[in-house]
Amino acid sequence: MTLYHGSNVQVDEIDLSKCRPYKDFGRGFYLTDIREQAMQMARRIARLYGGSPQVSAFSFDVSAFSSGDVRTLTFDKPGKDWALFVLNNRDKRFSDIGDTLCNQDNKYDIVSGPVANDDIAYLLRLFANRLIDIDALVSGLEYKSLTAQYSFHTERALKYLRCAEE
Repeated sequence: MTLYHGSNVQVDEIDLSKCRPYKDFGRGFYLTDIREQAMQMARRIARLYGGSPQVSAFSFDVSAFSSGDVRTLTFDKPGKDWALFVLNNRDKRFSDIGDTLCNQDNKYDIVSGPVANDDIAYLLRLFANRLIDIDALVSGLEYKSLTAQYSFHTERALKYLRCAEE
């Protein structure tokens, strides 16, 4: 499977120490299977930090999900567990790091699931600010059509990624 990473620089070698914390699935290297989505992210990053939009392609060995070699977590669609996982990973004050719905400690090597886009982020903020309850949040997520993201959190996970030519 080909995955794409959008940035303001070409990525030939992945350095997990350069990845920012408090992202949807925790600190990690994020990719998508949609090239245009990666290009949109690249444009956004280049606007914020300078440089020019770059999309790097990687070949992903999907046997990672069944190998037993790495700990994986997959969310097929947005729901309660996905929302709590995203909220817990984004929250700098979240302290129950051992919780299975948190990856701030990289307990999962690879996580895949929906992107929390701006529309979803609004619902998550309403819930985090206690303006809606979990049932209203889940109801609001029910009919959302979201794109997928794949995040790689450990060196063990990176063994399943290789730079690819486009």
